[in-house]
Amino acid sequence: MRGTLARVALAVTSMVALSFLIPLGLLVRSEARNQAITAAEQRAAALAPVLTLTDDPAAVRQAVSGLDPSGNLAVHQPNGRSIGAGHAPRSLLVRAQHDGESLAQDLPGGGWVYLQPVVLPQGRVAVVEEFVPEAELNRGVNASLTVMALLAVGLVVGSVLVADRLASRVVRSSRNLSSAANALGRGDLESRVDPMGPPELREAGQAFNAMADRMLELLAVERELVADLSHRLRTPLTALQLATERMGTGPDAAPVAAAVAQLETQLHAVITAARTPLAVGHMGAPQLDRRDQVLCAATVIVRRRAGFWTTLAEQQGRPCLVEVTGEDALIDLPEDDLAAVIDALVGNVFRHTAPGTAFALRLVRAAQSVTLTVEDAGPGIPDPDDALVRGASTASTGLGLDIARRAAAATRGALDIDRGPMGGTRVAVRFGLASPPPKRGPLHRRRARLRKSPV
Repeated sequence: MRGTLARVALAVTSMVALSFLIPLGLLVRSEARNQAITAAEQRAAALAPVLTLTDDPAAVRQAVSGLDPSGNLAVHQPNGRSIGAGHAPRSLLVRAQHDGESLAQDLPGGGWVYLQPVVLPQGRVAVVEEFVPEAELNRGVNASLTVMALLAVGLVVGSVLVADRLASRVVRSSRNLSSAANALGRGDLESRVDPMGPPELREAGQAFNAMADRMLELLAVERELVADLSHRLRTPLTALQLATERMGTGPDAAPVAAAVAQLETQLHAVITAARTPLAVGHMGAPQLDRRDQVLCAATVIVRRRAGFWTTLAEQQGRPCLVEVTGEDALIDLPEDDLAAVIDALVGNVFRHTAPGTAFALRLVRAAQSVTLTVEDAGPGIPDPDDALVRGASTASTGLGLDIARRAAAATRGALDIDRGPMGGTRVAVRFGLASPPPKRGPLHRRRARLRKSPV
């Protein structure tokens, strides 16, 4: 943008300079020619009284040299004698003597000649000739054109510099606004812009700051609302805990008690996360250092949650198949998030299929990913694409599949829904494998052994 404005200023000022420079150059040339011609006519007119008083060649020659020392003034006497060097063609000279009128003509070789007839006593006619060379006609023109050209160049350069300075303010304010918008898009909720530049950009900067402030207010209200709604669930949860305690310690009470305990843990985590202020990193930007990321072992979490769900499956008479890879499978995901994915997918099986419907839970590791698959022998999902739309599914809210999809996307993975070999729905969530944490060097291992050794 800055270069574009400079080029526009260069083009406009160049056209303006040329539109004035060309007519002024022609005017200067014409003025210089007129001045040279006027001076020549004045010299010729000044010689006429001398010729009327005397025709002595010595006196006339002295008068000619006194009026024009350059030798461009000449006198053609009636007897055919000429004093001074003549430049006019013979035909023009004869015409001036015969007609008795002043004549002027541009010569082919360059220059201008002026003939002034002078009537002498006894009707004789002498002709005064004044020759003006081409250099005399253009005296001072080149210097004037050079000065005007320099002024035009200075005008163009000055206008480009001024336009560049003005454009730099516009570009700087635009870049600041763009940088702030990009930072806000990356999650820097404290990103603001210092309004500067033209009034329009200052107004845009103020509008951006107002929008960012309003966004923070809306996020705070939303988080507070989530915390309040989650807190309201504590009352029915307390009643459910009391009812579980009255059930005693029978075989049917253990799964219910475990489910209630997990629900309380998850509810407490939701309230804590919602009440936590928005965290910001350096320069106000929320950042997550790779070294601070939480890695979880997918095999451990899958086995743990599979134990919980198989107990419930036995109570409902559901055949359950659990297959977990024996290889390490570290993913960039907190344990609670992976557990929420498993619970959401298996919970969908329990909610949307009849008791006694078989299901399978598998975890398979590949070279760069690990895939969690949950499939059942139920009727299946009529429209998988509709099921992935949060809140748009007619059969459910779609939150469970959305949780799984977002967790997979966080690890550069994906979620697929199709019909599995068991005849029902198969949901496959692919997670990208994480790099294992750096191993400690020999010095660290030696110090660890020294700390563990008895004194």
